[in-house]
Amino acid sequence: MNTSPTAQPVSAHPRHLRFHHPHAHLAPAFGNDWFALKAEAFARFFGTPFFLITQTLVVAVWIGGNAAGVWKFDLYPFILLNLAFSLQAAYAAPLILLAQTRQADRDKAHNDADAQHREALANESAARQAAAVEQTAQLLVLMEQNTELTKLTKALSEKIETLTAEMHRKLVASAG
Repeated sequence: MNTSPTAQPVSAHPRHLRFHHPHAHLAPAFGNDWFALKAEAFARFFGTPFFLITQTLVVAVWIGGNAAGVWKFDLYPFILLNLAFSLQAAYAAPLILLAQTRQADRDKAHNDADAQHREALANESAARQAAAVEQTAQLLVLMEQNTELTKLTKALSEKIETLTAEMHRKLVASAG
């Protein structure tokens, strides 16, 4: 049984999610330890508008301050800024690729679980349909039997009526 904080025991999963439980270990993109959680948060942060706007502002202040002479630690052609971008790309690219690979694995596992779920639903539906056909056939047999019993009851009632009338005639004839 998976002891990760995000995994739940099988009994805690709703019945319709039972096919997803075997893939619960794939939920966190980088694992469950401290580094994995921070790495995933870092990789997710790169795609946020806050990061893009903040980076744009930092670069604009960096270039503006150095070009205007406010400070002179990275003059044109801004080699230190280029080095910072290279360092950022060196760490960001593997994290993003790792996140994409793990996400693809999770997507495949969830697609497989969904396919199993759809197959189970189709099998259950076919079983219910077969049971309905069988019950319909049983109802038809019962209705035919009921019709036969009704005809038999009618025939017996007519015979009883005929016999009763005949007995009545004989009794009236023998009494008179």
